[in-house]
Amino acid sequence: MEEGKQETEDIKENPTEEIQPSSSGGDPNPNPNPNPNPRSVKTKVPEVEIHLFRRGKGPIEIFKSSLGGWGQDQLEALEIIDKYGFKSIFAFNPSSGRGAPIRFHPRNGRSLLPYKDGSVIFIDGEPKDSLVKPITKILLSVTILALLMTFFLRETPEWMKTSNFLGGIFPPWVLACIVIVFTRLRKRTRDILKKFGW
Repeated sequence: MEEGKQETEDIKENPTEEIQPSSSGGDPNPNPNPNPNPRSVKTKVPEVEIHLFRRGKGPIEIFKSSLGGWGQDQLEALEIIDKYGFKSIFAFNPSSGRGAPIRFHPRNGRSLLPYKDGSVIFIDGEPKDSLVKPITKILLSVTILALLMTFFLRETPEWMKTSNFLGGIFPPWVLACIVIVFTRLRKRTRDILKKFGW
């Protein structure tokens, strides 16, 4: 009790001094940091080596990819598809060719099947269809059909010569091409709009 009174009297006399805890207190570890040079522990991220082919040709690139997911054993498949512009990816064996498709979860883009850390994976990708190629095929086929009809018919039908559409005169094969191109573009833009959340 007398010790407590003596401490309060010391505080009143020297209010700016720091109060030191008494050694009889209960701090079992006087040094809060026993190791002056602490080391951080780093964990190795599991990864696989990927040999990437395009339609069986290549490899176009060899790279390491980290595995993700809860168990750190799923391949980031959608990331590979987006980066290289593929429509889909397949398991691949250079000697026997393309195997089963690599399925992935639509929400997180990770493979459904697990992979082991340090594995070497051969993947074959199917590129996305270009927009120009199908449109030129459609236009060329419609033009050839229209020309064949004009050559094999004795007289060119009136409906083939002109068509009154919205006040303008267009040959019907041009209208057919416009409709086909429009529907094709609408299908592509619908996919793009879904990708951006529209």
